[in-house]
Amino acid sequence: MRELAFLLEFAGEAALLLWGLHMVQTGVQRAFGTRMRAGLSLALGTRRRAFLAGLVTTFALQSSTATALMVAGFAASGTVALAPALAAVAGANLGTAILVPLLSLDTGPLAFGLILAGVAVFRRRPSSRLRDLGRVAIGLGLILLSLHMLTATLTPIEQSPGLRAVLGAMEGRPLLFVLMAAVLAWAAHSSLAGVLLVASLAGSGSVTTPDALAMVLGANLGSALNPLIESASGPAGRRMPVGNLLNRLAGVALGLALLPWLAEGLAALDLKPATGVALAHLLFNVATGLLFLPFLPALARWLERLLPDPPPGPDPGAPRFLDRAALRAPSVALAQAQREVLRMAEMIEDRIEGREAGSAADTGRLQAAIHAYLSELPSESLGEEEARRAADLRHFAQVLDGTMLALEADLLKPLARRRRAGEAGDAVLHALRTQMQLALTVMVLDDAAAARRLVQAKEELRETGGGEAARELARGLRVVTGQLAAIAHPLLRRRGELLPTRLVGGLSAFSGRADTPDAPENA
Repeated sequence: MRELAFLLEFAGEAALLLWGLHMVQTGVQRAFGTRMRAGLSLALGTRRRAFLAGLVTTFALQSSTATALMVAGFAASGTVALAPALAAVAGANLGTAILVPLLSLDTGPLAFGLILAGVAVFRRRPSSRLRDLGRVAIGLGLILLSLHMLTATLTPIEQSPGLRAVLGAMEGRPLLFVLMAAVLAWAAHSSLAGVLLVASLAGSGSVTTPDALAMVLGANLGSALNPLIESASGPAGRRMPVGNLLNRLAGVALGLALLPWLAEGLAALDLKPATGVALAHLLFNVATGLLFLPFLPALARWLERLLPDPPPGPDPGAPRFLDRAALRAPSVALAQAQREVLRMAEMIEDRIEGREAGSAADTGRLQAAIHAYLSELPSESLGEEEARRAADLRHFAQVLDGTMLALEADLLKPLARRRRAGEAGDAVLHALRTQMQLALTVMVLDDAAAARRLVQAKEELRETGGGEAARELARGLRVVTGQLAAIAHPLLRRRGELLPTRLVGGLSAFSGRADTPDAPENA
């Protein structure tokens, strides 16, 4: 009966730890979700910057799994290259390793203070970023409180014959400890939680130093399984999690080979067992990060050969990236929806260049699929920034669908005759390409300067001289760019840089579809 009571107490305290981690993660994502993702995507330019960005993001989210899922979404959508994505996840792994010794301190009084302050802020502010920060404070307090309780629970564990018998039977079999810790970290969705539990077991004397080191290896391995299972389906969505898992497997294999010498070296330092576990976790992630960072480009090329992109499907209007499994992670689902929106933009660019890659009927079906997909995101799981991003993606899809309609109705035929228009035809093509690049910049980076240029370029279009072909091109260009400029409206409206709406002439040619956006506004 004592063993059952102990197991219930232990499981409840572990659940409290996981819930605290969840509250910190959701609070930070709701408060800074879109800005954090935008900053992370900008930082993933080189391997070194990506490594540091992954480390900093994990400090904020308290979870390398959450960071890995976010980066996996960027890699799947093509926003970042695979090698920097792998470097960011290595940085995320190091971030959790640095958090372990910080969270292992005796911070019982601080825990109650954080919970008290968090509840006060959370109840006072019904809906604001400050409320989300209150959630973060409550989560941090629960993490510290659960660790304090776990330490108290595990201190007398040596008196438990049942658990001592199980661990004693496993002693000297490091693979069993690796597998046990991997399962625990996978179930907890966090190597941080797994290693903290190992530190508690080591601190109570329940496991020997070599077995504790083997469990550290297993916790690092288990945390690499969650991004692989929960990432977007398809080759592009699997490459980064597979690469991270291979990195972990190589590190675990090397650690097992060196385990006797590592245990001797750690014993020679004469550290407390829990401190030794935290140090081993830190050294493991520093070593795997520094050793494998130079080889990430080669690993990325091998993964791209191992998991090549499938050939384009016969139906350009069928969605390719709207993975329903990703709906469980809003940041990943939003990245997948953005990838589909960017494919709509690519279809428009192909039509501008004379390549038959899709039609208005195809973009209409894609727009409907994107709207339906985003509507399945549970509203309670979305923070303010994520809800705004979902609304923006719906708007982008709607505008791009209208742009394709305008392009087909007003500009494709004049463009096909652009040779007779001389320089006017080349100027129209250049203007369209510039507008599309600005629109993509606004959609991906939320760039205010690009948004202003997008609207200003539309406003600066004037009737041109020349022959009938040139005038026809100019009229069609005004219609298409007037529609495309609506991409910038949500961002400029939030910044207070948009004048009141007025209807713009020339849009009737493509206003037949019910879901076509309203006429563009003027900045």
